[in-house]
Amino acid sequence: MLDQEPDQALALLAELNGATDEQLRRTAQQLAGRVVVDLARTGTTPTSGVGRLVSTTAAKQAGDLDLDASLEPILLGRATNLPVAAEDLSVQAWQRSDTAMCLLVDRSGSMFGERLAAAAVAAAAVVYRSGADCSVIAFAEDAIVIKAQHEQRSAEQVVSDLLRLRGFGVTNLALALRVAAHQLARSTAKRQITLVLSDCRATTGGDPVADAAALSEMVILAPVDDTKDARTLADYLGIKCAPLAGPTTVPTALAAVLQ
Repeated sequence: MLDQEPDQALALLAELNGATDEQLRRTAQQLAGRVVVDLARTGTTPTSGVGRLVSTTAAKQAGDLDLDASLEPILLGRATNLPVAAEDLSVQAWQRSDTAMCLLVDRSGSMFGERLAAAAVAAAAVVYRSGADCSVIAFAEDAIVIKAQHEQRSAEQVVSDLLRLRGFGVTNLALALRVAAHQLARSTAKRQITLVLSDCRATTGGDPVADAAALSEMVILAPVDDTKDARTLADYLGIKCAPLAGPTTVPTALAAVLQ
C-alpha cells in the first residue's frame, strides 16, 4: 500500500495508532515510527543552518587556501626565505549559522487521517533537521509541549506521542505562538523559526497577528484544501505559506518555506 497509495497508507497507520486492540495499536505505533521517519529524511540532510563560504585565518580554521588573500605573505616568505605564519594565511571554509525550530501542530477538530500523518512527518523532519534545538507543540484550545527546546528525544518518540493525539475543540493560535516564543527563547541560535502546521483559522484567544509579528521568523504549511485564512495571515505578515497536499508532500513543502 505504501508503494501504490502512500498518503492513504500513512493515514491508515495514523488512525491505527488509536486502535482499541492493544496489540494492533502497538504494532501500528512501531511501524509508523519507522515509516514516518524514513519519509521525513527524504531530500533532507541534518543541518544547523544555512551554509556560506567565508574567509578566515588559517590559525583559527582549516579550509582551502585563499590564494588572493594570502599572496602577499607568501611572496614575502619566499623573498626572505622565512616560513609563513598560519596567522598570515587566509583560508575559505564553510560556516553554518545555528538554526532553532519550533513546530506548532494544529490539533483542533480536523486533525485525523492524512492531516495527522502529515503532522507526524513534519515533526520527524524538524527533529531530524535540528536535533535537540527544536520543539514540537500541539495546540487547540490549550497547548501541549510534546518536545521541549533542547530536550533529548528521538524522532520516533516524538512521532509516537503525536500520533496518540486526536483532534478536538477550538483553535487558539495566539496562545500557541506565545508558547513557541517561550520555547525558542531558550535557544541561542542565530536563526529561530516557528513553523505553523495549520489552516490558521483562530476561533478563540483573539487575533494572533501581534503574537505572530513578535516572532523572529514564522512560516506556514496549510492544508491544500483550506488555505484561505493561512494565506491571508501570511500576506499580512509578509511571510511564506505553502500548501500541504498530503503526508508525502511534507519534505518538499518544508524545503519551500525554509529555503
